[in-house]
Amino acid sequence: MTTVLRAHAEDQYAEELAILAKGDDRARPPGWKLSPWAVTTYVLGDGDQITPKYIGPRRIVEVAVATLATDRALLLLGVPGTAKTWLSEHLAAAISGDSTLLVQGTAGTAEEAVRYGWNYARLLAEGPSMEALTPSPVMRAMAEGRLARVEELTRMPSDVQDALITVLSEKTLPIPELNREVQAARGFNIIATANDRDRGVNDLSSALRRRFNTVVLPVPATAEEEVDIVSRRVGQLGRSLELPETLTGLEEIRRVVTVFRELRTGVTEDGRTKVKSPSGTLSTAEAISVLTNGIALAAHFGDGVLRPSDVAAGIAGAVIQDPVSDRVVWREYLETVVRERQDWRDFYRACRDAG
Repeated sequence: MTTVLRAHAEDQYAEELAILAKGDDRARPPGWKLSPWAVTTYVLGDGDQITPKYIGPRRIVEVAVATLATDRALLLLGVPGTAKTWLSEHLAAAISGDSTLLVQGTAGTAEEAVRYGWNYARLLAEGPSMEALTPSPVMRAMAEGRLARVEELTRMPSDVQDALITVLSEKTLPIPELNREVQAARGFNIIATANDRDRGVNDLSSALRRRFNTVVLPVPATAEEEVDIVSRRVGQLGRSLELPETLTGLEEIRRVVTVFRELRTGVTEDGRTKVKSPSGTLSTAEAISVLTNGIALAAHFGDGVLRPSDVAAGIAGAVIQDPVSDRVVWREYLETVVRERQDWRDFYRACRDAG
């Protein structure tokens, strides 16, 4: 595993999962590796041996886990960067021990990705048979009693989305070519994610939406909470990428988070000044990316200390998605907000130079 750039959750946190399984004496739903209580502890941490994977309201995680213990599928909905994919991976790892049964939703996703396909060489040579059939991740999850993950559900064409209706309502997947069907084993369910900025792309039909229990993941409620999330993830990414040791100042992390929050909400932290918001989302995930890139710059091309000049270009790149309108928004924010903060002078100069 040392050569893997990013290990699956069940591999990366195998030790924590084993600790929880060993001491878990609570009731487990059929097919689950852990009890709902232990799954929630794995996701949120226990302050001791189990590290938190998701930082947010406990009730949200409890509702998500309880949903998966019923016959209703789970839809994680939220703006970009609210850890929908991250949470779905860890839920699948803790419940099924396997987070790899994944369907990636795109405009080009075909129905075979949800149902099944064919090995056409065997199909032509032998005719239709189970051996010539290529199961989708959803079909495999049904047969094995595991969780399947569907990423960016609303980006998939509507007819592909609707292929899930029979799976979710009847818990069966017909194979008319063979006059057979695959019935879901106990433990099967689906976790889907969707970006609420994509409304109108391929809206879910009412029939499909009724078969999901929707849980909305919020953006971090406070700046301190977001700083904590960013600090943890930046540290984890730095270790997994084996970046040289860098002195990561909390001050720079706080500055990046503050800039993103103010531009995202359209008002400064003290509530006194309104600012224009750019076209981008400026999510927590983007803040993590900016700071990770800054650490790489500081480690390889600087003195090993994260400084404003290391994050300035990354911030500008994240803010300026539209080269015309967003550039105006960024310049106005720099001159009316950043420039007036006495302890941000070095940050202001770095951002001006980067622009």
